[in-house]
Amino acid sequence: MWAGIRWRLKRKWYNHLCKTIFSTPPVRSHSDGVVIFSMIGTEVMTPYLVAAKSLHHHLKRGRMVIMDDGTLTDRDRSVLRQHLDNPRIISIRDIDTGPCPRGGTWERLLTILDLCADDYVIQLDSDTVTIGPVPHIQQAIAANSSFTLLGAETDIDSILSVDEFTRNFFPDGQPSQEDFEGHIQGVVESILTQLRIPDLEHPRYVRGCSGFAGFARGNNRRIATAFSQAVSTLVGPQRWKEWGTEQVTSNFVIANNDNARVLPPASYINYWGSPPSADVRFLHFVGTYRWHGFEYPRRSRDAIRALNDANCDRSNAGTDLKGTYSLQ
Repeated sequence: MWAGIRWRLKRKWYNHLCKTIFSTPPVRSHSDGVVIFSMIGTEVMTPYLVAAKSLHHHLKRGRMVIMDDGTLTDRDRSVLRQHLDNPRIISIRDIDTGPCPRGGTWERLLTILDLCADDYVIQLDSDTVTIGPVPHIQQAIAANSSFTLLGAETDIDSILSVDEFTRNFFPDGQPSQEDFEGHIQGVVESILTQLRIPDLEHPRYVRGCSGFAGFARGNNRRIATAFSQAVSTLVGPQRWKEWGTEQVTSNFVIANNDNARVLPPASYINYWGSPPSADVRFLHFVGTYRWHGFEYPRRSRDAIRALNDANCDRSNAGTDLKGTYSLQ
């Protein structure tokens, strides 16, 4: 109970410190084949706008598509229309997950894969801040290559065959009983070599993070659905309903896209409380670590200032151009 109360108080504190995000200029969306997609609810309106606006500011392209987790109010929708150039809002209740689980952000992943029929889709969590230029994202989009943020507890920053992954993460050759009984991600990673996915002779895997990931145009549900069914058969349908199954599936889908890549871990970071590198471009504030020190609100406020400064620069440039024109 007390943990929940502390979390809500910290969220209110953050919302107060960063309320000026609602005074920043609205995003001008672009129909350029890029979708920035997030699943949100009414409790994360402030951090979501920081996340969405800061990424769009540095990426300089794309339009927003939002999945309503069922809690967005009419006022929230009005604010989103005003600030994000009338984004498409999809209700989670309208998503058919087919043979895959419901809940645990599965609706988010499957909708992303549906959207990939026409667009390159970036999955963006609301607890993120983009703080610098993102050329690696721009390059991935230009090459139509999927990408992922590097996940937790790994320094292997490349995509491996499942055999190589197993040798690196389970050097004893066999997962321990603890591996198989622990968090569902570790459970699935321990049995990757046992999976048989139709039409995928040499599967690959990466321990990524679905908080920030890019899905190349041309993706669909096929691999995600086949992976879900294969894993459910091995671990049991009850375990396959646990939180975390969507993330491991996202990792598998991205790893098995041609030319997929891992973002440079010194520049695109899951924040675990340690000082970021000097070249940091993007921060994902994971779980309770977002409240470690003052890093998350500080970076958020910096991003808000950058949005306002950019607007001032544009206004001044417009004034200068008008003056020059009048003299001609």
